[in-house]
Amino acid sequence: MGRVGVVTFPGSLDDGDAARAVRLAGGEPVRLWHAEADLHGVDAVVLPGGFSYGDYLRCGAIARFAPVMEPLVDAARGGMPVLGICNGFQVLCEAHLLPGALVRNDHRTFVCTDQRLRVEASTAWTHEYALGEELVVPLKNGEGGYLADQRTLDELEAEGRVALRYVVPEGGRNPNGSARDIAGVTNAAGNVVGLMPHPEHAVEAGFGPDPRSGTSGTDGLRFFTSALRSLVG
Repeated sequence: MGRVGVVTFPGSLDDGDAARAVRLAGGEPVRLWHAEADLHGVDAVVLPGGFSYGDYLRCGAIARFAPVMEPLVDAARGGMPVLGICNGFQVLCEAHLLPGALVRNDHRTFVCTDQRLRVEASTAWTHEYALGEELVVPLKNGEGGYLADQRTLDELEAEGRVALRYVVPEGGRNPNGSARDIAGVTNAAGNVVGLMPHPEHAVEAGFGPDPRSGTSGTDGLRFFTSALRSLVG
């Protein structure tokens, strides 16, 4: 059984959900406290959603300097699977483990919806999905617009590092103004993934997206089983 650390920062609010998702996927969740520079021997790490340190300065800007981040950055650069969800994605960008930045939604309002995504890359966290497969997981953010300079965006596209993309209806627009409809990105090695939507909220039937919308309600579970099986591999 893989041991997956879930970091709690002051203001985290999806850490419990992330730990539950790890457990439902067959892993052992290990709670990691932001003030401890110790990963306690875990095999992978999830940085959950929320409002770390109240989102003062910029989202994730203070969390990036938390004691737990020093060993986490070293472990990620050494190949440990790391997933950043929503605020966790922001933290990974602030820590320069992923390129780009997350900014306020272009419509300047908070969005909360069941969001359709398309899997664009095989990574430690997505390899159990088929490339091009579409899934539905909740999306909830006020600062979820992914931006990067054109050179970085072109590199992400050329290197196959756009992990997930928002599925946008013909003539429509993505939910937060993200460049090129990008919902998630990965590093070059494929072990670090950041995404804005919340797969941990779609891991058990009856507690996720409504099946009447054409989904099982459990589309997010394979993020976590992917990571656990990549550890075995």
